[in-house]
Amino acid sequence: MTQLLTRACLCLLLVASPVLAQEDEPAEDQQLMIDPAFSDDPDAIVPVEPSAAERQRAAEAARGPETERGNGALLRGLDKITGRTQDFPLALGESAEFGRLQLSLAECRYPAADPTSDAYAELTITDQQANTRLFSGWMIASSPAISALDDPRYDVWVISCNRA
Repeated sequence: MTQLLTRACLCLLLVASPVLAQEDEPAEDQQLMIDPAFSDDPDAIVPVEPSAAERQRAAEAARGPETERGNGALLRGLDKITGRTQDFPLALGESAEFGRLQLSLAECRYPAADPTSDAYAELTITDQQANTRLFSGWMIASSPAISALDDPRYDVWVISCNRA
């Protein structure tokens, strides 16, 4: 029994030795960053704040592409049980029924520079039997999984916007 404990301790020591051999001082990229304004170092450099114009350009770049408003959208629904798909051309403000679901289109937008590249549709999908809202928000044609309908039987996604 003593030999077994001795061997176990030696194994643990061998496994832990690389960790124990590390230096106590963190690497340069892991050191705590201190604001130079509060530093005791007289040579500390205070980073320059971006100008209002630079902040504005950064905000505009983060917004994404310019979009235009379509006058309708083409949605596609899949019944996972039967394997059938059905297309729904909807105008703004219009609704359609798909099984027990009611699909309502509030708005559809597309990139102004390349109208065929993507579509963003604001949808509300309601389960009429349970009288509950299953989805409400923006659905993106190129990335349907980002904001998807969560239903065990049906899938609905955006295909394109109808251009005005």
